[in-house]
Amino acid sequence: MLPANFEIGYPWMFWLLPLPILLFFILPPLRIKSPSLQYPGFEKALDYTGDKPRRSALVKRRNFFNWLILILGWVLVVMTLSSPQLVGEPQMKVKTSRNFLITADISFSMAQKDWEVKGEKVRRWDAVKSLMHDFIEKRKGDRMGLVFFATNAYVQAPFTPDLGTVDQMLEEADVGMAGQMTHIGKAITKGIDMFDQDTIKTKVMLLLTDGVDAGTDVLPLDGADMAKQDSVIIYTIGIGNPGDSGSDLDEKTLQQIAEMTGGRYFLAKDAEQLQKIYQVVDTLEPIEYEEEEHRPVTLLYMYPLAVAMMLIFMGSLLNNLVSVIKNGMNKDGDV
Repeated sequence: MLPANFEIGYPWMFWLLPLPILLFFILPPLRIKSPSLQYPGFEKALDYTGDKPRRSALVKRRNFFNWLILILGWVLVVMTLSSPQLVGEPQMKVKTSRNFLITADISFSMAQKDWEVKGEKVRRWDAVKSLMHDFIEKRKGDRMGLVFFATNAYVQAPFTPDLGTVDQMLEEADVGMAGQMTHIGKAITKGIDMFDQDTIKTKVMLLLTDGVDAGTDVLPLDGADMAKQDSVIIYTIGIGNPGDSGSDLDEKTLQQIAEMTGGRYFLAKDAEQLQKIYQVVDTLEPIEYEEEEHRPVTLLYMYPLAVAMMLIFMGSLLNNLVSVIKNGMNKDGDV
């Protein structure tokens, strides 16, 4: 029984099956000259009998075995030309349909050692960075970029599908590289500039911060309004515990930014909560797949071709063997 994914690439080739029969009736027989016995009295014998000389030919008859080999060989050749194959299911590939920008706060407050990873106290930034590595790795299909901000905002990695490069650029960033203060509005506008320079319509920003905006230049809500007009969805993540005396986290502003742009606000008090937030974001912005036009094909033409060649070879070998045996028997009879 043939497998369900078996297909014939060129089924019209089977119209060639009756071709040898048509050629048998249409084409004249092949005539081969052979040496003959010269008889000196041939003309006299014709005059005496009154007969006229006629052309004659010896028609070699093929036995059933020869016909069977020829028929099977031709059928196998036609099968070879029809290109039998096993066709796999269409493969799914990741569809690049979204620019995903990570905008992270690297002000001095992110250097506080109040988070715990694997039983050890670490800086907030180190914990965020370690979890962000896993998040980036899972975003196959997205073109990702990085913007880091504090007093200033700068592009660490432009949008690229090379997630390995983005991950490496994340690893190279550290607290204090952009200054001491926290300017959320600058970070949002820097991200909008990056989106405007690209053609992909779906735009998502993940904004992480543990502080409050310094209140100069562009205000966070003004930046959020600009993002809304530019169809940028912003998910905001507040880092730290707003109940602690040393926390400057402005949850209200982060909530308003998310609501204005169609995103969501999350509070990450520790590394475990942040990991769960990344999982939720993965669910809210799932990786999209599309069906490839190419389907994996395994060609099978070599199998009927090999059998046909073996049949023809064996048939020729057996015919020669039979001829040798007959010639040997004839010689023995002559003796």
